[in-house]
Amino acid sequence: MHVLIIGGGTGGMCLAHGLKQAGVSVAVYERYAARTDGLYGYRVGIDPTGNRALKECLPPDLFETFIATCARSPKYFNVLTQKMKRTASIPLRDDSDDVNSERSVSRSTLRQLLFTGMEDVLHFGKVFTHYEQRDDGMVTAHFADGTIATGDVLVSAEGTRSAVRAQYLPQAEVKDAGILSIGTKTPLTPETRALLPPEVLNGLSLIFATKGLMGILHVMEFKWDAEGRPKPGIPGADTVARWNGLQYDNTRDYINLSMWTTTDAFPPDVLKQRGADLVRTALAMTGNWDPALRRIFELSDPSAAWAVKIATSVPVEPWEPTNITLLGDAIHTMTPGQGVGANTALRDATLLCRQLTAADRGEKGLLDAIGAYEAEMIPYGFARVADSLSGNGTSGDDPLYKPATRRATLFAARAYFSLTGKIPAFRRKFLADLYTYRGFEES
Repeated sequence: MHVLIIGGGTGGMCLAHGLKQAGVSVAVYERYAARTDGLYGYRVGIDPTGNRALKECLPPDLFETFIATCARSPKYFNVLTQKMKRTASIPLRDDSDDVNSERSVSRSTLRQLLFTGMEDVLHFGKVFTHYEQRDDGMVTAHFADGTIATGDVLVSAEGTRSAVRAQYLPQAEVKDAGILSIGTKTPLTPETRALLPPEVLNGLSLIFATKGLMGILHVMEFKWDAEGRPKPGIPGADTVARWNGLQYDNTRDYINLSMWTTTDAFPPDVLKQRGADLVRTALAMTGNWDPALRRIFELSDPSAAWAVKIATSVPVEPWEPTNITLLGDAIHTMTPGQGVGANTALRDATLLCRQLTAADRGEKGLLDAIGAYEAEMIPYGFARVADSLSGNGTSGDDPLYKPATRRATLFAARAYFSLTGKIPAFRRKFLADLYTYRGFEES
């Protein structure tokens, strides 16, 4: 069996590693022209579901490198006002367990890690245009450069704008969630470090601001310095020193500060803005925020500023399985409300890898294998889509953004987290629910 994967993102590359480990022939077609392209994005939270998937699919030494290239994990979950007043500061578990822990990784570093050792599998500069299902049971992918690739299975791992999905499942809709976000990346220096109190510096902080604004701040510190050299005396730094992927990556210690609200609150041309213009827009919209937060915006790297409309998939009815299937955002795009998008894609990759491996070994028919994958993936994938929209401030329909209800909703949210931070029983329940949701209790 030969598997074609369209898209070299997190889920697609995890699947490719798993298939290669299992001895299944696989090829990945990535639209970017080179390994050094596409170095954008901020933190990705990898929970136990994601850790398990990576451990199952990656070679052991590469999983060890994954652990070493993660940032220092947050020690606190903070809830802040726009004036940097702490509504709550809840201690989190440590990251001593390779699997049952919450990890923070730079998106571009994870990308380079997953490209490692896959030179014989990866094909860059391949923009997918369409496919053909052949009479002999094979499927042929066509690319913009005029080349083609033929295999037994075609997997779409292209993300939200999947061209495979548009052709294969034209009824599958991705809609605007009504929210727009501006994200920034600020180098972590002595000056910017001094702007943050210890709990914020060492935590993941959610900002409930007035005027229907929300934000998130997290500090990412790695095992290498500003020159890309391993920091001395830090466990795991020797693993980083042996890894050649860092030469392709531009990640250094940084603060990620993002803000979001309903799309109509932004200037009409915000999605056309770039660099310093986006930073100025963020500053203009956060005029009543604490000077320290505004200073972080001011000192951010303009080239890393990013504006994005939040999208979400509409649930689709199950379809008859064929030798074409999808994983991750290509089928169940979700908002960042629960932070499980990447982990759900990794879960997809592991499940699909098991099924395709069984088919390759003759343990089940190919369509039975793909059908079994889709029968499990569709329910949990769209359940996560619904979760991500529910009460997380990532839907424009949230009462937090409605003029008539936003003050009362903001007061209620702050009151809830204030009580949760102060009352041990509430805090224990909050953490138990959080960790159970994020896969800490899965077998």
